[in-house]
Amino acid sequence: MKKIFLLTLFPILMLSCRDAKKTNEQKKAVQIAQPEIHKELYGFWVGNFYSEDELEYDGDMIDALKKLNINIKKITKDTVIAQCIVSGNSRPLLGKLSNQGGKITIMLGEPGGDKEDGKFEITLIGDTLIGKWKAYKTELKLPERMFKLTKKAFVYNANLMLPTESNYVDWSKCKMIPKVDTAEDGKIDTLEGNAFYRSASDQIFKINASTTLLKEEDLKNLRKLDLQIIKNTIFARHGYAFKKQTFRNFFDPVEWYVPVKNNVDNDLTPLENKNIKLLDRFTKYAEDNYDAFGR
Repeated sequence: MKKIFLLTLFPILMLSCRDAKKTNEQKKAVQIAQPEIHKELYGFWVGNFYSEDELEYDGDMIDALKKLNINIKKITKDTVIAQCIVSGNSRPLLGKLSNQGGKITIMLGEPGGDKEDGKFEITLIGDTLIGKWKAYKTELKLPERMFKLTKKAFVYNANLMLPTESNYVDWSKCKMIPKVDTAEDGKIDTLEGNAFYRSASDQIFKINASTTLLKEEDLKNLRKLDLQIIKNTIFARHGYAFKKQTFRNFFDPVEWYVPVKNNVDNDLTPLENKNIKLLDRFTKYAEDNYDAFGR
């Protein structure tokens, strides 16, 4: 009986060993055929993402430039795997690298499932990635954009603050205040008013909600926009990719800001979570301050 069992088991063991050997050989073949190359290109490449149609005649931007982050994850002879983050959207990229006479070019395509997906045509010049993005759907309002990206490491730093040389004004919201004019006949005419925009105070440069436990007296006299900026500066330090245009306009131009992910909830410190709850409570009842600005 024992002999019959062994004779029956032997073919099964032989088949298992052969299949295991075949699988190992296939894995080994793939590893040998696809070694990773140009690992020096791995990492975050960050810079402006814009269209010439967004430029005014004097060459100044109408609004803050979009910030583009292309994260190159893996390069082999046949494949480049990457990810792009812009305007709060994260899209996977797949393509190929070409090296012709030392000139490196990379073609990367988005999946195509989003109406604004497209392809990136990239050239490495020195330590900079320069190129164009072209939408798959040419009927888009802005079917082409340009970019110039430099490699930048992302490191969380609780001490990072917004630059003081900028004015933080929410250009997306305005309040029209009409002018009142008294004519010679005593009649009162209401003329077209001036536009007043939400603005932040200099407290946004002084209060750091990532390093200091905030108290009610720190926040009770702040403007609503102050509270929103102080809170979102926490998220910016963690590399949150803002979807709302207002906050992209505030943070995209900041040199230290690198958008890396769509959710940073698990990255927040206990101190930051406490401060966010307090900021949210005050934001609910705070009022905006509107000032007149020329553009």
